[in-house]
This record gives sequence, C-alpha cells and structure tokens, in this order.
Amino acid sequence: MTELDRPTPTTVLFDLGNVLIGWDQTGPLADRMSAEDWLSFAEAADFPALNTAADSGVPITEIIERAAEADPHHGEIVAGYYEHFEKSLTGPIDGMAEIVAQLRDSGIRLLGLSNWSAETIHHAPAVAPAISELEDIVVSGRVGLVKPDPAIFELTRDRFGLDPARTVFVDDLPANVEAAESLGFIGHVFSGAAELRTDLAERGLLTP
Repeated sequence: MTELDRPTPTTVLFDLGNVLIGWDQTGPLADRMSAEDWLSFAEAADFPALNTAADSGVPITEIIERAAEADPHHGEIVAGYYEHFEKSLTGPIDGMAEIVAQLRDSGIRLLGLSNWSAETIHHAPAVAPAISELEDIVVSGRVGLVKPDPAIFELTRDRFGLDPARTVFVDDLPANVEAAESLGFIGHVFSGAAELRTDLAERGLLTP
C-alpha cells in the first residue's frame, strides 16, 4: 500500500512530556542545586531508573525509600524533587496548543498516552491547558505499564477502540514511536510543532 492509498487518520494520540508540556528535572530543586549538581546526583542515584519506577506505578514513598537505601542524602533529594514536582513543568510546548485546538475543531479524535506517575499527573493540565482538550489519557503509573512496552500500546488500542492504521502517535522518543509502529500505528518522532504541523498537513489533518 502506498502513502496515497492509506486512509486518512481519524485520531491523534499524544505523548505529554516534551510534546504538549515541557519537563525539566532540575527545576524542583533549582533554588538549592545547580543543574550540574543535579545531573551529578542523578547519575549517582540512577534517577532515570527511579523515575521509570514511579512512572510504572511504584508509590513515591517507596521511590524515596529506594533512593535512601543507597544514600540517605539521595533520599532527601528525591523527596524534595517530588515535594516540588510542579516546578519541573516548564509550560506548554510552543505551538502545540494551537495544533490541538485546530485538530479538535476539525473533528479529529484526540487522546493521550504518557509515562507519568499517577501521583503527579494532576499537575499537568494546570500548566498546559491543551491537555484538558484530550478526550482521555492512558497514564503509565495508573496501568502499571510503561512505554516502549508494546503492552501499553495494546491496552491503549483496546481501551479506546483504535484502528492503529488511522491513528497518529506523537512522541519525542524514537524507541516509543518504533514500538507503536510495530503494532501498526502511524508514528511521528516529535521535534517541534512546525514539523508536526507539516506532517499532519501532509496526512490531510491540518492546513499547512
């Protein structure tokens, strides 16, 4: 099947972090740690693994305990990060609120699929109101699965009754897009609103 033969998509499935809303892990403790100090801590404490565990549904209290087991100071830093989590959210991604509004007004179905802790997701719509325009969101921390596990895409497909061949999945991480494409979704690796607008216009969803 050529691109010309493919049906026009009817749904756009958005990642949230760094697609609709900015995230900077150095933000919560920026008043007491430089970005360099935070990154040194993050490497020493394996913060990416802790963050993924939170995204997979592990309670934040347990995340803090895990960090403290290795180093009590690490536990204090992680506790501070979650206490001030909202400061990690840097605002809407430029141009994306307009794209969401135009897709909505065109009758395109809008959904979300995000790796995010169930305990902090409530901060997101207040910072990036376009998130509230989505019909619904699968949050990894609520379902106990994280991207790029194909199972979370299968759950999303089944929960929302999606036809992957008519669903554009937008994510900033290539591994997540590849996982979606392996199940038949139309993938877009997000690098900015302008590039996404061009792609959606070529698929007949937006005007250039």
